[in-house]
Parts: sequence; C-alpha cells; structure tokens
Amino acid sequence: MQRWIKLPDGRFVDAARVALIGKPETYQRLDEEGNDLGPAVTLNLGLDFQREHQLSVNGTREEMSALLKALMGSTGNGGA
Repeated sequence: MQRWIKLPDGRFVDAARVALIGKPETYQRLDEEGNDLGPAVTLNLGLDFQREHQLSVNGTREEMSALLKALMGSTGNGGA
C-alpha cells in the first residue's frame, strides 16, 4: 500500500519505500545578500540502499519534525 507524504520542497515520496533516514543536521540559512534567515535542517532519505536513490530534504525545524512524524506514523501501522 502506498502512502504519499509531501516534502517541504513540494515533492511527494512514498513513505513505504523509505529504507533509511539519515541524521538531521542544522545550518544557518542566508539569502543572496548575506542576511541571516535563521536555522534550517537538512535530512537525507534513502528510498533504496543505492546512492542514486537518496534524497536530501531541506526545511525548517518544524517542517522536518512534521516530516519525521509522518514517516514514523505511516510505517508503524502496516498489517501482516
């Protein structure tokens, strides 16, 4: 069964295909003029164990928290 989750950048991913979730890393966002936009978080998602099937997702702490909750909630209720 497919469970589509919307990523912060607008793409969709099937939560059932996520094989690995990387460690969230924080960094400071800057605009084109060098102004500080606040902290952001990047997260690597692997849809397979091959490097070509990995995504890097960027967003705010709240967006990444919602994404992780959606991924964990959708993978924990599968039936046998």
